[in-house]
Amino acid sequence: MDSKEDIKYMREALRQAKKAYKLGEVPIGCVIVYEGKIIGRGYNRRNTDKCTLNHAEITAIKKASRYIGDWRLEGCTMYVTLEPCQMCAGASVQARIDRVVIGAMNPKAGCAGSVLNVLQMKQFNHQVEITEGVLEEECSEVLTTFFKELRVRNKAEKEEKAMCENTENKTLSD
Repeated sequence: MDSKEDIKYMREALRQAKKAYKLGEVPIGCVIVYEGKIIGRGYNRRNTDKCTLNHAEITAIKKASRYIGDWRLEGCTMYVTLEPCQMCAGASVQARIDRVVIGAMNPKAGCAGSVLNVLQMKQFNHQVEITEGVLEEECSEVLTTFFKELRVRNKAEKEEKAMCENTENKTLSD
């Protein structure tokens, strides 16, 4: 059973994901909590900022580090709507985050147990506690809806482009 605290903060991460959604970004959101206070927030902005590094978790880590005044985020818990990728899982280990709470797992690219488990590799000098499945249904639904809409939008754009090319070719042959 998920704790009330985990649910509360995952809802905040979902709010961040919805900001990404509004920008047309993959809707992933993240918050970092220290001593009962959100000290870092982030949402995907890779396409908007044209930067590979602008994942929700990286943005939240930067903000939390600024708040703490150190790169070490010991005593912090990260709440993220989708299982972190290799970059974000690695950054969480490097930042010494104590715990990562995950909404939905990512069987294609997740690195907190799905494809790899970077967060708990014994070879590293820090391992991160993992809690998964908090508000899983809501977190998955946001992503599912986004990708359904994206496929519809991409199909419409492709059809429109084909119509324009056909019209152009017809005009050129006349």
